[in-house]
Amino acid sequence: MATVSVTRTVNAPIDQVWSSWDDFGAIARFNPNLKGSHLINSSLASGLGAMRQCDMADGKNYVREKVIEYRPHQKLVIDIYESSMPLKKAVASFDFKTRGQKTDVTMTIDFTPKFGVLGQLMVPLMKPQLRKMQDALLAGNADYVERGIEVQVAA
Repeated sequence: MATVSVTRTVNAPIDQVWSSWDDFGAIARFNPNLKGSHLINSSLASGLGAMRQCDMADGKNYVREKVIEYRPHQKLVIDIYESSMPLKKAVASFDFKTRGQKTDVTMTIDFTPKFGVLGQLMVPLMKPQLRKMQDALLAGNADYVERGIEVQVAA
């Protein structure tokens, strides 16, 4: 399994930052990598077991995700259980740390690519691409929380 991790400081208190991530079905508001997002099981909008589909900005790819660990204001772990992307298995963890009126958000993706040995050879190419997507997501979240800016879909 390969790992990519990115941290961003948001100039807002933890309550505001957590609230944006806890609105599980609405991540497309601040994720420029997405064309849209929606809850799969509308009876569970957040918390352990919440599920969503994220449609990628390219209009072709998607991921389906489920919350597998939920500790308000501390940690959110999401299992990417189905994807049209070359991921056999992926888990995204979000860790939140309060620093006065600021909040550090660390996103870590642990992933195994599809295609066996060929997939493993692709890991060095996949890591920078995933890091770029993570940076864009965390920057979009910071803009959304700090200034109320909903992002435009990346080209």
